[in-house]
Amino acid sequence: MYISLDFSYWLTLALAPLAAGFQLRLFIIFHDCCHLSFFKSAKANEIVGSICGVFCFTPYFHWRYFHSLHHATTGNLTKRLEGEIIPLTIPKYMKTNGDVLTLTVKEYVQLTGMQKLIYRLYRWLLLFLILMPLLIFLVMHRFADVQAGKRARSSVIWTNFGLAALIAGFAFTIGIGPLLLIMLPVLGISSTVGVWLFYIQHQFEETYWEEALEWNYVEAALKGSSFYKLPGILRWFTGNIGYHHIHHLNPRIPNYNLKKCHDASSIFRDTKAVTLLVGLRSIFYRLWDEDQKKMVGFTPKELQAALKASGGEKK
Repeated sequence: MYISLDFSYWLTLALAPLAAGFQLRLFIIFHDCCHLSFFKSAKANEIVGSICGVFCFTPYFHWRYFHSLHHATTGNLTKRLEGEIIPLTIPKYMKTNGDVLTLTVKEYVQLTGMQKLIYRLYRWLLLFLILMPLLIFLVMHRFADVQAGKRARSSVIWTNFGLAALIAGFAFTIGIGPLLLIMLPVLGISSTVGVWLFYIQHQFEETYWEEALEWNYVEAALKGSSFYKLPGILRWFTGNIGYHHIHHLNPRIPNYNLKKCHDASSIFRDTKAVTLLVGLRSIFYRLWDEDQKKMVGFTPKELQAALKASGGEKK
C-alpha cells in the first residue's frame, strides 16, 4: 500500500480491503487466544494474543475479561441490563465485549421521547457500522474500565505503549501522512466488518432471549448464536467465526476445528443457516418481541403487532 501511494491513492484504497481482511483474521486469532484455544499452551495463547492485540488495537487481558462476560450472559434478558434501562444507559460491560444493546418492545414503548431517540441513534446503521467501530478501536480500547482487574487494566497500558511504538516506528520510516492514509481505511473496513460479525452473530430474527430463571446456556448457544453461512474465502478471512453456535457451545474449540465439528455431528445438520442475504435483513431488526419470540423493527406495523400479541395498548 505504501508503494502504491507513488502511483495512485485509488490503488492504495483498492488494496485496503485485502489488508483489512488480514487484520480481521489476525483478530480472530487474537479472539481464540483469549479463549486459550488457539494453542494448547496457555502461555503461548497469552503471548501471541497480546502481540496480536497491538496490531488489532485491542488490549488482550482487558478484552478477554469482558468477552468472558459476553459468553456467560448471551441471551439473558436479566443480565443484559442489570436494572439500568431507565434512564437509558449502556451498561459498562457492553462497551467492550461486543454485545449490542437490545431492548424489548415493552421496554421501548415505556421510554421517554428523548430516550427513544437515543436508542434509535444507537441502532442507526450509519452510526452503528461506520462511526462506532472506529470509536471503539481507536478511543474506547485505549481506556481501562474500573470493573476489570489489575492485570486487565495493565494490559490496556502495555497495549497503548506497544501501539504507540508501532505507530511511531511507521511514522518515522514512511511519515505520519502516508501512515494515516494507509491505516485509517484499513482499520475502518476491518472494524466495521468486525462489528457487523458481532452483530449478526446474535441479532437475527429467531434468536434467543430469556429471563434469568428461564435462561439456559446450551439453548442460548444453539438458538441464540447464528450459523452465518459464508463462502469459503470469507470463512478463511473470518476464521470460521460464522460457526458461532458451536463456538458458544464450547469456546475452547479453535477456529480451525469449528467446521469439522459442525460437519461431524448430526445435531448440527438441521441448524438453520443465516445466509448473506438473510443476514442483511437483520439490519432492520431493533427490538426483541418477548411474546412472539423474535426480533422486530421500529415500523408502526411491527410495534402494533407486537403490542397486540402481548395484550398491550398502542403508545
